[in-house]
Amino acid sequence: MNVQDILDRKGSTAVRTIAPDRTIAEAVAQLVEHNIGSLVVLEGERPVGIVTERDILRCCADDMGKAASTRVADVMTRDLIIGEAEDTVDYVMGIMTRNRIRHLPIMGPGQGMLGMVSIGDVVQSQLRETRYENRHLKEYISGSY
Repeated sequence: MNVQDILDRKGSTAVRTIAPDRTIAEAVAQLVEHNIGSLVVLEGERPVGIVTERDILRCCADDMGKAASTRVADVMTRDLIIGEAEDTVDYVMGIMTRNRIRHLPIMGPGQGMLGMVSIGDVVQSQLRETRYENRHLKEYISGSY
């Protein structure tokens, strides 16, 4: 199974984005409105980072008033880690675990951003695959295969 299978199953591949010059308050409003945990930061059409709930909490932990004046560019994670549609789910899970990230933008060759997968999407996909294999093994062992 690969990441494209996850994107296909999710249905919506819309990736929510924000410009680096927007405020943290605007980012929070989008996160809440769309019930999501991250926004890809775009400069024009080019992804330059990601801003997550965790980034926002770090920024505002000592002063909640900062959200109105702090720019996304000041708190975003600049080293954007991406996945590709052909990547296996196991590979993506390893990347996300090793880098301690919960959201992974998925890019396609010459297609730009195809979607976003969360660690929840990846775990759900693995669980579905494990259940499928378990069922078939039980059928094989019981002779009803």
